[in-house]
Amino acid sequence: MTHRVQIEYCTQCRWLPRAAWLAQELLTTFEAELTELSLKPGTGGVFVVRVNDEVVWDRREQGFPEPTAVKRLVRDRVAPEKSLGHSDKTA
Repeated sequence: MTHRVQIEYCTQCRWLPRAAWLAQELLTTFEAELTELSLKPGTGGVFVVRVNDEVVWDRREQGFPEPTAVKRLVRDRVAPEKSLGHSDKTA
């Protein structure tokens, strides 16, 4: 099974560093589970994370994501059995 993650970010807002950092976090956590991770330049304040074309995080609705929140959402779709260690803990 292929699992693709796409992070679309706003170039006008200079959010590439944030998108790249989140991409690094996801690739480190899911190095065996993801077959592709892409960064998609966008405009208009966009910051959206998609897993297999499904939107799992949209900044316009949810604000900027914490990496642990995105990791849980990605995990639930690509490797539900995977433990995220301390990232699984809820406050």
